[in-house]
Amino acid sequence: MLDIHWLKTFVTLAEYKHFGKTAIALHMTQPNVSLHLKQLEQTTGVKLIERSPFHLTQAGVRLLESSQRALQELTICQADLNALNDLDTGTITIAASDIISRMLLIDAFKLFKTTYPGIDITLLNTTSAQASELVKNAEADLGFVISQKQTQPLHFVELQQVKWVAFGNGFERVSLDNNEANCSKNTELTLILLGHDTRTRELIDSALPKLNLPKHRVMEVGSVDAQIDWAEAGFGVAIVPEFAILNSRSLTSPVTLLEEFPSTDLGYIVRQNQVLSKATKQLLRWVGKGVSQV
Repeated sequence: MLDIHWLKTFVTLAEYKHFGKTAIALHMTQPNVSLHLKQLEQTTGVKLIERSPFHLTQAGVRLLESSQRALQELTICQADLNALNDLDTGTITIAASDIISRMLLIDAFKLFKTTYPGIDITLLNTTSAQASELVKNAEADLGFVISQKQTQPLHFVELQQVKWVAFGNGFERVSLDNNEANCSKNTELTLILLGHDTRTRELIDSALPKLNLPKHRVMEVGSVDAQIDWAEAGFGVAIVPEFAILNSRSLTSPVTLLEEFPSTDLGYIVRQNQVLSKATKQLLRWVGKGVSQV
């Protein structure tokens, strides 16, 4: 019988490719890492790892594939068992981008904390793509994302259609000049956008041709907040979700609704057939109610 602890050590060792780093990651001693590997090899009857240079044997590669699946299934099963227990203590882990969590989730989180004081909320600041992976691997109970496709093993529930705006000085003037075919060759609009590693940037890049903008350059930043700050400081025009600036009373730069941009789905993701606790269902009801009022 293969011990689950041996398999976890083996999978972690395959990831780090170093006994010392594996010991640190698992809060073990290095001799215990070696012992787990030895016990696993003795039980399976095959050599799994070559140490110099470090690499998995063919048998190790095969066992790694099955071990990863088994550990993931056990993690998912444990998450469902925890939900079925409906305990009034524990943790709900949520993956969402900073702008989504601050603009759309805080009020619901306040209600949740008052009603369920024994349950902590752990918030993971991620992109939509990262949130999908975390939920799929049961490292997060919920993910709040934009433009999620309905693909196994995730289920997406839409909460809102997101509209896009251009925020910053110069956009209206450049658009007007372009429509009148009077745009100066020296006019170059700076678009302040998120980096290419985000799903938001993919959406914007695919929709930009609809704006029929003249010559422009792109300034990349790491968050929607940074987009807004740089645009407000006069460095260009940020293209952001409308909800990101709805409650920002101190902003002075003009806002232009991008009617040419297709609306985007915003909602939450769970695993297919995931068991949700009563507390989690209540949290989602509060979030849905709050989002509908934005």
